[in-house]
Amino acid sequence: MKNSTTWILVLSLCSFNALSAMRCGQKLINLGDYKGYILAQCGEPESVETRTKIVGSTLHHPRRTLDIHEYEEIQIEEWVYNFGSYRLQHYLRFENGILKEIRSLGKGH
Repeated sequence: MKNSTTWILVLSLCSFNALSAMRCGQKLINLGDYKGYILAQCGEPESVETRTKIVGSTLHHPRRTLDIHEYEEIQIEEWVYNFGSYRLQHYLRFENGILKEIRSLGKGH
């Protein structure tokens, strides 16, 4: 019973697409790294998409004598690295220049 539970856990972790690190040559890229550092370690990505996201909130006073609007514009960049047919492609998402997500996209080309 214990062995089957262990194998199920291992297989589920292997199939999970989100990663917290990616290797570029001898360097390890981690969540929280800056865009410039990753460019220096890994070179130019195969593709880059840029967009802006607005997040915020509005606080209302119960008698409506005071409304506070707080909004922040976040620059989102999505990069794809393709390291060739023998390695996996990787998706990287940056928010304001800081790496927030790494995902494996499957075998490269």
